[in-house]
Amino acid sequence: MRRSRFFLPTLRETPKEAEIVSHRLMLRAGMVRQASAGIYSWLPLGFRVLKKIEQIVREEENRAGAQEVLMPTIQSADLWRELGRYDAYGPEMLRIKDRHERDMLYGPTNEELITHIFANSVKSYRDLPQLLYHIQWKFRDEVRPRFGVMRGREFLMKDAYSFDLDFESARRSYYKFFVAYLRTFARMGLKAIPMEAESGPIGGNLSHEFIILADTGESDVFCDREFLEADVLAKDVDYGDDVAVAGVVERFTSLYARTDEKHDGAAFAAEVPEDRRYEGRGIEVGHIFYFGTKYSAPLGAKVALPEGGESEVHMGSYGVGVSRLAGAIIEASHDEAGIVWPDAVAPFDVALINLKASDAACTAACDEAYAKLQAAGLDPLYEDSDERAGAKFAEMDLIGLPWQLVIGPRGLQNGVVELKRRATGAREEVSLDSALARLTDG
Repeated sequence: MRRSRFFLPTLRETPKEAEIVSHRLMLRAGMVRQASAGIYSWLPLGFRVLKKIEQIVREEENRAGAQEVLMPTIQSADLWRELGRYDAYGPEMLRIKDRHERDMLYGPTNEELITHIFANSVKSYRDLPQLLYHIQWKFRDEVRPRFGVMRGREFLMKDAYSFDLDFESARRSYYKFFVAYLRTFARMGLKAIPMEAESGPIGGNLSHEFIILADTGESDVFCDREFLEADVLAKDVDYGDDVAVAGVVERFTSLYARTDEKHDGAAFAAEVPEDRRYEGRGIEVGHIFYFGTKYSAPLGAKVALPEGGESEVHMGSYGVGVSRLAGAIIEASHDEAGIVWPDAVAPFDVALINLKASDAACTAACDEAYAKLQAAGLDPLYEDSDERAGAKFAEMDLIGLPWQLVIGPRGLQNGVVELKRRATGAREEVSLDSALARLTDG
């Protein structure tokens, strides 16, 4: 994509309403624009990031054996009334009426609907387990939406639900999502730490929040530094091997990791050597939770048993805030100049910067590099405008693409171009062919 044709309405000044880093940078980088309180339009740069995050989530859900569905944003109130949640949910739920005066709602979550679908579709234990997920926009009418996409009213969410015959099989499904979440966030360049969370009235210990470390996070975090050193992607996982999957879960749950809500100072000191203790702040980006027959029993989600009779299925839910992740990644990865995107979620792979568009030789070299980058399967943003060099550098640093390939007349006279790694700021002068080889080889 050529910068001269790309819709990128960047801002030089920080809008007054932006209170946190991600909100400021998403507005300044032209990723989003507010439509109304807590509701945002995603512009081309932001939408590219959103789709990359979504695709990583989708790929890891599929690898774990989950199947994608798509449920509607608008749901019938009748279904919610069966469990009493329509009146109990509170003012966060957007309630509406259709033209026939039937009560409807803009879904804040999907437990009732997915359980209803299952109850009317699956009747035998032979069809279990079932792991179903969807990626859909949701709405919760926050009393005070703030922090941009980190706490908005409309947001993109991945919800998954597991259906199993009993607790033991439900735990196996839970473990699969646990591992899938570790891999999902690692692929995005994040260190996500699974922390034991409240299980509510169900009890037990099958509830974990996944927290990424960020100085601006909303939660205090206490954990073993071994989490920070773990390479989740170093070894592949066979989701068909229950023992191997459980082994990964046991490894990560054996280490101390608590937010301030469940932190025990004495246990932290006893379980973690002083040199391995980490204290900081973090942002929740995912939550997995087993809730047994809470929904299946009242909604009649039963299956026939091999020995005769029926049994309610055991369920779990697994959420990832897809749009929230765009902000969370920025909170965890930025500097004074702007965003620093991890490679996997960057809107473009490289910024190709033409320092002097009016110079024929410089433009010819840039055009050649642009064509070769595209032919190699990379997605470059070609800065081909007539802006001064300083403005080009500032904008490319602001939007945070992983690499900058800088081509100017003076360098070309010496047979070199400049290659800059955004995350480290490291620069090197190399031949154009060497730079292209470096970028295309990863």
